Amino acid sequence: MDIDLIVLILSLLSGVALFLYGMSVMGDGLKAVAGNRLEHILYKLTSTPIKGLLLGAGVTAVIQSSSATTVMVVGFVNSGMMKVAQAIGIIMGANIGTSITGWVLCLSYIEGQQGIAMLLSTATISAIVAILGIIFKTFVKNETLKNVGSIMLGFAVLMIGMQTMSGAVAPLKESPAFIGMLTSFTNPVLGILFGLLLTAILQSASASVGVLQALSVTGALTFQSVFPMIMGIGIGAASPVLLSAIGTNTYGKRTALCYLVNDICSTILGSTVFFCAHLFLSSEIFNLTMSPVYIAMLNTIYRGTAMMILLPYTRYIEKLVTFLVPGSKDEEEEEEDFDILEERFLAYPPIAINQCHKAILAMAKGCQKNLHRAFGLYGDYSDKSFKKLISREANIDKSEDRLGQYLMKLTGIQMSAALSRDVSQFLHSIGDFERMGDHAYNIAKVFKDLAEKNLEFSSQAEHELQVLESSTKEIIGVTIEAFESKDLTIAKHVEPLKDLIRILCDELKMRHVERLSRGECNLDLGLYFSELLNNCERISDHCSNVAVCLIEMAGNEFDTHAYLSQYRKEKTGEYASYFQEYDMKYKL
Repeated sequence: MDIDLIVLILSLLSGVALFLYGMSVMGDGLKAVAGNRLEHILYKLTSTPIKGLLLGAGVTAVIQSSSATTVMVVGFVNSGMMKVAQAIGIIMGANIGTSITGWVLCLSYIEGQQGIAMLLSTATISAIVAILGIIFKTFVKNETLKNVGSIMLGFAVLMIGMQTMSGAVAPLKESPAFIGMLTSFTNPVLGILFGLLLTAILQSASASVGVLQALSVTGALTFQSVFPMIMGIGIGAASPVLLSAIGTNTYGKRTALCYLVNDICSTILGSTVFFCAHLFLSSEIFNLTMSPVYIAMLNTIYRGTAMMILLPYTRYIEKLVTFLVPGSKDEEEEEEDFDILEERFLAYPPIAINQCHKAILAMAKGCQKNLHRAFGLYGDYSDKSFKKLISREANIDKSEDRLGQYLMKLTGIQMSAALSRDVSQFLHSIGDFERMGDHAYNIAKVFKDLAEKNLEFSSQAEHELQVLESSTKEIIGVTIEAFESKDLTIAKHVEPLKDLIRILCDELKMRHVERLSRGECNLDLGLYFSELLNNCERISDHCSNVAVCLIEMAGNEFDTHAYLSQYRKEKTGEYASYFQEYDMKYKL
């Protein structure tokens, strides 16, 4: 193999590596800086397709890369901070914003390579961002600014990666064979395919348009050859976006596919107009010699017109990508749960509170599913199941934050005493359900560590854990049932079962100490065993909090200690009966 070709391939691959790493660093920095605020900001700025389009066009005009903008959006959707429907408008705007680069490149043909053209170049902007990023990261003590520095450095690395990819194939611009092939296209279909392949190789629509502008000074390019290439360039620009979707969830993949679908639809529209124009317009228009300014103008008009035509059909694009990238039932449920807290419901407190109840119930059932999935990892561990658990845990955390904000808004609205009690109960309960999810994750982490270290509990310890697992699954199930139906009789089952689980955990700890003393268990396994006991006991505590809150709010009693003391004193009452029932059921 030719040495130059080997160098070209290695340079191209290094650019891909930098691109992916920069995307990762930038995404992590954005999450660290914005936290839950970013979701709210993006939700407001992209509440309608036209707002999303303007935002996408503005961001892309600044960073001069529709791919980089869309990659960021894919990251937002993948992390749950934005929905696919919101992302489509931004992607359309990015298609328009990327045409600004062509106008910037026109400056180089007016002033050569000097002056403002150099200041506006991607390389200069990346350098400035990198310098500011390293200053923030190294010398500033404020943690938020340090994270901003990470975002800047990630962006700079991402852009350098894209420049490296483009630079690796830059020698093609000087190749007579390459230029000859480019100027020989008269068939529109071949022009589209060539524009697609060129951009897929260069990994940048702006770079491909720049190549056309550079070649146009020879006077060899006409409107008839350039327009199909520009359409193909749009499709080819999807390649780095699709690359960024590797490893993302279903919604991330759908978002990346939206970019491709938008440009394919644009190409279909543009081709239809192009072929119809051939029938009715003078051939002089098609033989018009293209200059850098004409190419920039054509690129902007084509992209802007196509996106404005497609903008009203965003919901159909979403349906298409949903069909092309089907998701699991769990993911569809999570997306539905994410969308039920609407601001307009705040004007009608009964409806808003009902929506909150549904959202909390969905969050609680998510915790329950994670608990079941966590215990399922023992003896049958898989990274796929663990990642699903992590994804669901992230959604639980976001649900708690969003519910907290929504419920706090409700507290400022005048409503009946009954509705106010519901709001208070919900505010008390969401934290407990979220903590149950955290403990389910901790249990999963224990089983992950055991699988990685190839460790197994003794048969006796496994039997004990099965009893504890069954009781823990039951208490969270009973708690959710009580919360869903607001049934106080069911809620009163929780406290006796919680006390039994506490006693059970104490007994298991003693048995574990005895096994250690007899040498039947090593210290590592002992630590993991204790961790499992602690997390199960904490889950039962949070279940108790939810049930007690439900009972107290229903009776207008708010002294938890007094209530529990009185309930436990009823040795022959409900408490004793339920406790005896569970004691018989979960005997070791």
